[in-house]
Amino acid sequence: MSIMDKLKKNSKIKTTEVLTESKFFNEKEMVPTNVPMMNVALSGSVDGGLSSGLTVLAGPSKHFKTSFALMMASSYLKAKPNAVMIFYDSEFGSPQAYFDQFDVDTSRVLHVPITNVEELKFDLVAQLEGLDRNDEVIIIIDSIGNLASKKELDDAKDEKSVADMSRAKAFKSLFRMTTPYLTMKNIPMIAINHTYKEIGLFPKDVVSGGTGIYYSADNIWIIGRQQDKKGTEIQGYHFVINVDKSRFVKEKSKIPITVSWDGGVKHYSGLLDCALAGGYATKPSNGWYAVVDQKTGELGPKVRYDATLDESFWNPIFAETDFKDFLKKQYQIGHKPVVDMDEIVEEAEVM
Repeated sequence: MSIMDKLKKNSKIKTTEVLTESKFFNEKEMVPTNVPMMNVALSGSVDGGLSSGLTVLAGPSKHFKTSFALMMASSYLKAKPNAVMIFYDSEFGSPQAYFDQFDVDTSRVLHVPITNVEELKFDLVAQLEGLDRNDEVIIIIDSIGNLASKKELDDAKDEKSVADMSRAKAFKSLFRMTTPYLTMKNIPMIAINHTYKEIGLFPKDVVSGGTGIYYSADNIWIIGRQQDKKGTEIQGYHFVINVDKSRFVKEKSKIPITVSWDGGVKHYSGLLDCALAGGYATKPSNGWYAVVDQKTGELGPKVRYDATLDESFWNPIFAETDFKDFLKKQYQIGHKPVVDMDEIVEEAEVM
């Protein structure tokens, strides 16, 4: 008997396995969304997507956090016809129409109202303990930033106005207990959170809830936004996903996605900025764009910006070039970027 076989036999944990044969290490399934740059933000690849573990979407109010979460959940439910969603709700700001907008079948959503961190912890642990690895479930918490601790609520009932020092500890306990289940049972969980400005000469956005959330998360997005204007008229927002932490994507990556009032999410937004930076597309004149033939250097037909948001503009680039590999090198951990990441964001800001 080899030493490895002896160690496996002696282990008290029945799922112990050689790393090359471990289902927890090798079976990392990814569910793609229908927004290529969202897949890049989640996995560093256009063909990647949402995987098991904790993803935190943080930002100020009205920064599309719940919308991004529902887009991921919609893709998961469509990819897995038997899957269901658990929706922990502390904000009660997502009506039926909101789910309909993102094509989420609410008959497959278990709605769980919550009022405090401990209530969430006890129910979440019970649910995760009762699930098997083959059960197809996605979990959304909307939001942890709005949750009080039980002590804070009890103090309010007793008309005590004292600082609550237990909330951060409660969150640390919550995620310390639940995150191992997510990988072991192959469950993606998305938590909506708020940010606040750090006090100092150069304040930066900080995710609320203490260090426990940061330590436990597989992915943390801090979402920023700019107005999308045509003249003086606001047509929507350019959101920038700032990757603050990731298992797959280079930290501090900035990934733009545009949302308009009339058409919703522009599914191919953000790609043009990368294609211009990598030489896969160009601006032959102000306001016009064209695909660059990578073999001959010849330009395709000139089109306006709106046309670059259509699938037809991107089909030849994805089919006939190494653009997907370019995106991996730019964003995925383990690859050296081809161009300066800041050039891509600067290009996005002047569109």
